[in-house]
Amino acid sequence: MLEESSRETGNRDGFQNRGREQLRAGRETDRKRGGSRSRRRRRKKSAAPLLIAVILAGVCLAGAGIAVHSLLNRPDPESLAPGTAVETERFPGDEASSGGAENGADENGGSQAGQNTDGQTNQDADDQTSSHSGQETTGNSTAEERLASMTLEEKAAQLFIITPEALTGYTQVTQSGEVTRKALEQYPVGGLIYFADNLQTPDQVKVMTAGVQKYAEELQGLPLFLAVDEEGGTVARLGNNEAFDLPQIEDMAEIGAKKDAKRAREVGTTIGGYLREYGFNMDFAPDADVLTNEDNQVMAKRSFGNDPELVAELSEQTAEGLREQGIMPVFKHFPGHGATAEDTHEGFAVADRTLEELKQSELVPFARAAENGAECIMAAHISVPKITGDDTPASLSSVMLTDVLRGELGFDGLIVTDALNMGAVTEHYTSGEAAVAALKAGADLLLMPEDFADAYTGVVEAVNSGEISEDRLDQSVLRILERKIEMGEM
Repeated sequence: MLEESSRETGNRDGFQNRGREQLRAGRETDRKRGGSRSRRRRRKKSAAPLLIAVILAGVCLAGAGIAVHSLLNRPDPESLAPGTAVETERFPGDEASSGGAENGADENGGSQAGQNTDGQTNQDADDQTSSHSGQETTGNSTAEERLASMTLEEKAAQLFIITPEALTGYTQVTQSGEVTRKALEQYPVGGLIYFADNLQTPDQVKVMTAGVQKYAEELQGLPLFLAVDEEGGTVARLGNNEAFDLPQIEDMAEIGAKKDAKRAREVGTTIGGYLREYGFNMDFAPDADVLTNEDNQVMAKRSFGNDPELVAELSEQTAEGLREQGIMPVFKHFPGHGATAEDTHEGFAVADRTLEELKQSELVPFARAAENGAECIMAAHISVPKITGDDTPASLSSVMLTDVLRGELGFDGLIVTDALNMGAVTEHYTSGEAAVAALKAGADLLLMPEDFADAYTGVVEAVNSGEISEDRLDQSVLRILERKIEMGEM
């Protein structure tokens, strides 16, 4: 600004000097021209009205031309870049859903009780501004440099992968607009996960994911993890949606029964191809569970089978297919859901196994994934009391995450919890307690807490109080940033 002021001052001084010189020259010329001056003055005076009229007419014509040019060249909303054609999220059944309100906001209190309305979100985002670092990213900085520029609040937010509804406070989100942008300003989360209710039509999904990713790049200089559960078979948010007309993929149990590694690779490539097309970059697949319990109905169709080596091979082939398409695979559900009979959505699931028994079977696919440099492993809410000595879920256990997964198996990638809104967690922990426990145990990414605000606040307060060191927080955020930078370079 100082340089610009100096240039402006210099220009003004130069203009004044030239004006004084022109004035002196004009006076000298007037003296030489003598008597002709009065006649020319009379001619100028008599021509002045006509000249003014001509000038005014020209100005009017020019203004009209500009207005017409502006009207004719106004951008077509349909031709706008992805993410900008659709303005905001909509409540199901409100005016915007039927085209009656352009801004998509429910002016009659359509937000759920206890959730933020659009206006509240905007105000909160403004209040939060002072806590952000205010430093613009260059796009070329290293993960360490970005980490050093982040506030505690920004680092805490990066740990979370949540639904767009949890981010915005809306009951259903099918678009990414100003509400999403404001919410990301307030809570620059690490990622979003989408479910069937968010996925309505091919064009809608493309615009929605492109829009939210555009906001993340503008606000954070980093991509979001945009995730979905797309295993194939019975678990396929897009593949099982008739609106998308996608190839139908069989259950993994069928592929395992045929020991078909080529087909496993094709499945990963096919799923990865359409996930990329629709703007996703993270898939909570493959299922790497070894089905050792015949009574396990949760994993019966989703697992490749009961042979640890076969499951390791087929899950790795599926992951490779995803990677070929630029999709980050997530191996799940460490330490192995195949040995349980219960469903962690409902409550505790217990694997009655020793560490040595797990190493011989359930841990084989995860050990292979770690050896091959897997990007991410999901920790399940499975209790292994013969290893931990209590009923703490693996997702919240430092014995299982730090000692076994990182120590015994040598895994150095991202650890994401299974959804923290499952009964196995919510029946025993608040959202804040679960988030803090998972981070202390060694998790890097916290998936879908029941109450995101409580979980986020819990992490921030735990660091401020010293319950969690900022160094521990930085370890996880650095892993996240490194992976995101790699994704941005693909």
